[in-house]
Amino acid sequence: MKLIELAKELNVSAEAIKQFIQDFDLDLGVCISTNFEVKEDFEKFARENIDFLRVYEKDLDKTKTLEQIAETIKQPKEKVEKAIKEADPNIFDNGFFKSSISSYGIDIKLGGNYQFVYNYFGHKTSLQKRDFIGYRDLFFYISGVLEPFLNPQQIKDWGINKPAGIILYGPPGSGKIFWANKIAEIIGYQFKEVKKHYLGTSFVDGNRTNFNDFLVTMMKEDKVLMFLEDFDEIMMSRKADNNVASCNLETQEIILHYISKFEQEDLLMVGSANSVSEIDEEILAPGRFDVMIPVFPPNHAERSEIILYAMTRKLEKDSLLFKILKNNKADKVPFWHGISLQMKAFSNTMLIDFTQSLKKRIKNQYQRTRNENMKIDQTILNSALRDAAGKLTEEYLDQVARFLGDAIINNFDQFQQRIHSLKLELDAYKIVEEPRRAIGFHHNGEDDESQG
Repeated sequence: MKLIELAKELNVSAEAIKQFIQDFDLDLGVCISTNFEVKEDFEKFARENIDFLRVYEKDLDKTKTLEQIAETIKQPKEKVEKAIKEADPNIFDNGFFKSSISSYGIDIKLGGNYQFVYNYFGHKTSLQKRDFIGYRDLFFYISGVLEPFLNPQQIKDWGINKPAGIILYGPPGSGKIFWANKIAEIIGYQFKEVKKHYLGTSFVDGNRTNFNDFLVTMMKEDKVLMFLEDFDEIMMSRKADNNVASCNLETQEIILHYISKFEQEDLLMVGSANSVSEIDEEILAPGRFDVMIPVFPPNHAERSEIILYAMTRKLEKDSLLFKILKNNKADKVPFWHGISLQMKAFSNTMLIDFTQSLKKRIKNQYQRTRNENMKIDQTILNSALRDAAGKLTEEYLDQVARFLGDAIINNFDQFQQRIHSLKLELDAYKIVEEPRRAIGFHHNGEDDESQG
């Protein structure tokens, strides 16, 4: 049964169910499949707790005061206020909190007991077996964008057509190709990457071919997602101060010529961009690439989970590394929270670099000491962190800042919390100029300690 069918049967909106999964930190894999088939345990829970889901939805849909939230969940007002500000710093001027804030989601953060929810889903799925880590908000946002592919009734009932083109934008190493593959998986399309040599004219097996030929061939195939990297460079607008390559201009013209036929030919083109600010407005016009999906660097919690996943991936329980990790309690997420906190605005790629460096350092230390009880201390963690931070250049931080500006313009309402968190992390890298010492002589006893 599809999620939308279950929601309709229970008379609870699909959006409320999605938000419920996020608020209660449920693993997507135990609730729904990638193509939105509801898992047996979640369906059982939903049917048996329909009254709670309706109460949850009603609370989610209404604006509410701090006092009302505190009363609903029977928690002190001061604690509720602190939790709300951490969850979403944006509140209405009149004192009402946005409806996207769930009283029950706040209660969970304050230690509310919802064991009746978790009883249905057995043991938490290990990170190693998960489809992907974190990013439930992005997954559900993408699923909303893809609804016309999943539910043809959308076209009939609301006149909402399938997008012809989607732009995934985010700083380098944030996982845009992963999400392009995930989109293909969700809608059941073949994933085809457009190689650079397909653009312009080339020779394949002695035959002259060009991008026009390639695109026409793809349109004849059944259900294809075409993935095009460097989309912002290829689709750059023509200005006096830039020089767009002739093959890129040709590519633009070919795509604009055929894009109106993409939907009927079951072709979806997904472009990957670091920024959308320089893309030609013609490309972004309605019915073309008018769907933009931001791919954020992982947040603090996601960084911890990604590190643990990368450290334990494909490890046997009796492997030396796993034994060392277990002895340090580094086979659990909390161990990594401290170092993750130091990785502000790190990309997924940088996290992988960190884990690779750390594995090598642990191996080298073990080979010197032959001690399975060796300690993974701050010194070894910091050394691996320095290795990974080599890619945290000024240029990369500038790209993150540009991405943040794009996200504020194009996707602020959907990702307010991520935008706020990333801005705080980026601000931490701003250079604070040290106050200059006053020129002149000190009087006796004045500021002696500072001179020591």
